[in-house]
This record gives sequence, structure tokens and C-alpha cells, in this order.
Amino acid sequence: MIDIHCHLLPDIDDGASSLDDSLQMARLAVEEGITHAVLTPHITPGRWENTSAIIAAATNAFRQALEEEGIPLQVDYAAEVRISDQIFSLLAADQIPFLGEWEGYRVMLLEFPHTHILPGTDKLVDWLIRQGIRPLIAHPERNRELMQKPDKLRPLLDKGCLAQLTGASITGRFGAEARTAAEYYIREDLITLIASDAHNTSTRPPAMAAARAAIASLVGEEAATRLAIDAPAQLVSNRFKAG
Repeated sequence: MIDIHCHLLPDIDDGASSLDDSLQMARLAVEEGITHAVLTPHITPGRWENTSAIIAAATNAFRQALEEEGIPLQVDYAAEVRISDQIFSLLAADQIPFLGEWEGYRVMLLEFPHTHILPGTDKLVDWLIRQGIRPLIAHPERNRELMQKPDKLRPLLDKGCLAQLTGASITGRFGAEARTAAEYYIREDLITLIASDAHNTSTRPPAMAAARAAIASLVGEEAATRLAIDAPAQLVSNRFKAG
């Protein structure tokens, strides 16, 4: 499997706190059946001021550590970008690393606040689409407003957004409301792919196999394979040649 959203890089955001933790998370990912991972630290203006250059340097160092430890996990990098008015200047300065490509569009992993959908989100999405950028909305099932009214995601998908489900949501790790929303999105075929959004080795490990099995039980093995394997491979085909 390919994990396109995870926080394995050490001491760069709220993910792994040390290189030892990062390497242990990588070992867990391999045990889980993950062969490739796109490392996506937060870019959150005012909190995590990461840039393409910072993330690239951290990824190169981590890649070397993986090789030295003999951990067979191939890695590349992007970012999880918190929605804000600073997206415009960050893009203009080429400070946002894109996740991949989808149907001729560059893809940016976009994070909403956990509580609601910001006013003006629809206008930002329209602008991004005009720039040839498709937002991939990270974990909509964990947004409080979307938990309560999951159909509010549909207008954004109609505009061209993609959606990424956190695997642990479908297995109940984020609570009953997130699981209910996740199941709704899966049954309604509104999700593009799943990812781990791993942050540590205990409460939020790089786990995807159980999520794939849960999705298969809901909508069948073919859909589960598409969400866990085929769609992630399509998204990052310009990075990784094997799945």
C-alpha cells in the first residue's frame, strides 16, 4: 500500500517527536503492508512555518536514516496545508509542495479547521481550480460540522475537490461520530482514497490494513482495493513506480 498522508518526519510538527520514533513508525508501516509513504508535515501559518525547502531537507535526512537502518520504506514528501488566506502568498513563493497529480491537475492536501468549514472556502476552491490545483480535503469525517451534516461536503466535491479518509476513522479510533460519517462517505462513494494520517506509534500509528478490511465489509473488496491501493498509486504515479 501507499500512504499519502502521514507525519513521520521527526520534530517538524505534531507528529514524530524524535528520529527513533520516526524509525519505529516506519517499521510499523512496513509491518502493516505499506511500501511507500508521502510524508506530509503541517504547513500551518503562525504555528508550523514549514516550507518546501525545510520539508525536503528533513525528508532527505530521514531517507538516509531508513537506508542505514535497512527499513524498506520508500518515502517522498508533500505537506498538509491548513486553509488560510496565506495560501495565496505561499503558492506565489513556491513554498507548498504538491502531493501528486490527478486528471491533469496538481493536488494539494488541504486541511480544514476541526470545528467547521470556513466562510469563503468555496471561493478559495474555485480559485485553486482555476490555477490547475485540485484540493484533496484531508479527513472530512473528522470535521465537526461535516460530522453533523456530511452532505455539506458534496458542493466542494462538485467543484472539483477530492477527499481523503483517515483509515482509523472507519475502525472507530476517532469515535462514533467520525465512524458514522466515514461509513456514510464510503457508502455514498464520496471518498477518493484513504491514508493513515499517522502521528505516533501508540494512539495514531501508521495503520491501514484494518481500514481496508472494514471498507471491504461495507462496500466490497474491489472498492476497498481502489481506495487503499489503486487511487493512491494513481495520485503519486509520478513519484513511485511500484505499489
